[in-house]
Amino acid sequence: GVFITLAAHIAVMAPGTNIGAAHPVTMGGGGLPGGGEKDTTGSSVMAEKMTNDAAAMIRSIAEERGRNIDWAESSVRESKSITATVALESGVIDYILPDIDSILREVHGKAIKLPSGEISIETRGAIITLYEMDWRQRLFNKISDPNIAYILMMLGIYGLIYELSNPSSIFPGVVGGICLLLAFFAFQTLPINTVGILLIVFGILLLLLEIKVPSYGLLTVGGATSLALGSVMLIDTTIPVLKVSLGVIIPTVILTVLFALFVVGLGLKAQLRKTKTGKEGLIGMVGEALEDINPQGKVLVNGEYWVALSKMEIQKGQTIEVTGMKGMKLLISQVSPPEI
Repeated sequence: GVFITLAAHIAVMAPGTNIGAAHPVTMGGGGLPGGGEKDTTGSSVMAEKMTNDAAAMIRSIAEERGRNIDWAESSVRESKSITATVALESGVIDYILPDIDSILREVHGKAIKLPSGEISIETRGAIITLYEMDWRQRLFNKISDPNIAYILMMLGIYGLIYELSNPSSIFPGVVGGICLLLAFFAFQTLPINTVGILLIVFGILLLLLEIKVPSYGLLTVGGATSLALGSVMLIDTTIPVLKVSLGVIIPTVILTVLFALFVVGLGLKAQLRKTKTGKEGLIGMVGEALEDINPQGKVLVNGEYWVALSKMEIQKGQTIEVTGMKGMKLLISQVSPPEI
């Protein structure tokens, strides 16, 4: 945005806005150094070359348009940013105007220099055509926000954790997979730190292990620590607008730990709960004899039809109780004496 503004023949900013922070960053990789000590790695050398090239280009642009050359270079090398008022006073822009109509009125008749010669701008009665992003571009623009991308990643992880602990759920796994894919798409346009990703994955693995391995909370603490560190290191840049906000990281990590504990609790509760189906679940249940049983006959227990065996004669309609299993047959006894 800084390059485009400085390259314009007429530069205008709206009241209350700012301009600057034009330091180059890589898309999908680490950020470029903005100064200080530099190592001798190939990536650092390439980063310095890119920064120097960008600084030279913006100086050339500012000089061509008669703008503040020193500030232009500092916006690249030091990521300096200034308000619209300071930009006007410093010779970075030409006007501060609130809307398009006021711009058209102000610049009407202004002379600008082109390679072919000097011309006068005629904006009186100009037809304004607005080109807006379509829904797909708006969607991609939203999910490319570091905070949104991070939240999508965590929602995807939530879905996978729930699906792994409850394999028959399906829906959480599907939603989680979609969220993860969208997050990975957004990460392509952000300077992602590989170590940050690995710490987040490691933290999630520790939280998942808590479901299977009783560690008395040690795995949960380790997972939460790894997750928090990975979240802070996820975006490798010194530019604030490209970082995930701590206001998003802190509650997200807390919610993730609480969610993992909730899932662990559900798993433990399911293990401790008495089985409601099969042999253990049927023993002790009462039902009804559907026919005379002597020693074998059909009964209705828990809404299901079974073949039952009894040591004593039981009449049709008699209430019975399940005392055991013999293969696929129920062992039953009489609950109350037959009516006379």
